[in-house]
Amino acid sequence: MTVQEVEQGRYRSPFYPRQAELDRLFQWHDWKGYATADGFYDTDLEYFSIRNSTGVFDLTPMTKYRITGPDSLAFINRLVTRDMSKIKPGRVAYAVWCDDQGQVIDDGTIFHLKKGEYRLCSQERHMAWLRMSAIGMDVTIVDETMDVCGLAVQGPTSFSILKTMGLDGIENLRPFGLTHFDFQGAELMVSRTGFTGDLGYEIWITNDKAIELWDALFDAGKNYGIMAMGTDALEHSRIEAGFIAAYIDFLPADATVRSGRSRSPLELGLEWLVDFKKPNFNGRRALAEEKRSGSTWRLVKLDIEGNKPAHHSYIYANPKTKKEVGFITSAAWSPVCKQNIALGTVRVPHGNVGEKLFVEIYYQREMHWSRVMAEATVVDKPFWDPPRKRATPPGPF
Repeated sequence: MTVQEVEQGRYRSPFYPRQAELDRLFQWHDWKGYATADGFYDTDLEYFSIRNSTGVFDLTPMTKYRITGPDSLAFINRLVTRDMSKIKPGRVAYAVWCDDQGQVIDDGTIFHLKKGEYRLCSQERHMAWLRMSAIGMDVTIVDETMDVCGLAVQGPTSFSILKTMGLDGIENLRPFGLTHFDFQGAELMVSRTGFTGDLGYEIWITNDKAIELWDALFDAGKNYGIMAMGTDALEHSRIEAGFIAAYIDFLPADATVRSGRSRSPLELGLEWLVDFKKPNFNGRRALAEEKRSGSTWRLVKLDIEGNKPAHHSYIYANPKTKKEVGFITSAAWSPVCKQNIALGTVRVPHGNVGEKLFVEIYYQREMHWSRVMAEATVVDKPFWDPPRKRATPPGPF
């Protein structure tokens, strides 16, 4: 990074020179100090690349912490609610971590690189919390965010592209697995992970090889419909996959100022990530009490009638009473599912699978506002969940 970029508090990904050549929209936002594109060509085109070919998203701004030392497993197991002793080297785990009140601070992925060595990736920065949680433990935590760059390679042709790129054996990589390849003398880590709910991979390398990696990837993908994509397309696909996002579907517990605004893993539909059989972890006592007494809120996936996305809408149990029971946090019209979909949070006991709720939708056409009270059904499956996501080896496309 140049001195000028550091002083401005805005960093550029090592992939930026190639991204700038493609950019036609000139729409960027700040992601923890990095300039990140909303899109490059057209949000719809980029979205359909994820579902019909391959979209490539720059993961470089994602926070990356390398955790090593004799107590690394004990530290991570105390930090997160999931039992990380079950995650062997060469595997990746989705996890959440909480404060002492059992409220989610953030979620992310933990890569078990090799015995006693992990990489934790998340949207937010957490070094202060990690260091405080490591008091008394023999661990070393290094922030690698600015040293390692990454690309999400997502879509039905992603396997064919990486195979064409020369990554022999990639066909044997199972979902949530990771492996390493030599790339021009550097170590390239490839994980079968992603935020789109489709077949996809994430590839990681040191910054000095970023341009070479981009060129090799796009050269291999020229016959497979490869396309750079921005945050807007990724956001659309993650809603279809039913994935939650910080500051959209929940607020990090360390960022709230009003009580009742944060959420526990149980309230976010992540009870499967909370293992009460393992030793103590942050928030265990509070979560055990919530398990006994019941939660206040419940995350729901909603299939909504009509085609008007329910952005920022209230949810009602009965449209005649006008007493809201919750609200929408993420909404979209899904072109591939042909559904009006949303994620929301409702007060318990509402939100059981199959329950009929009502969503108040306001939309504008030619400066005229209209209101619709649309029926919504609570569902328990992702809206988009193709078999190719799990197939090993993935078929050519």
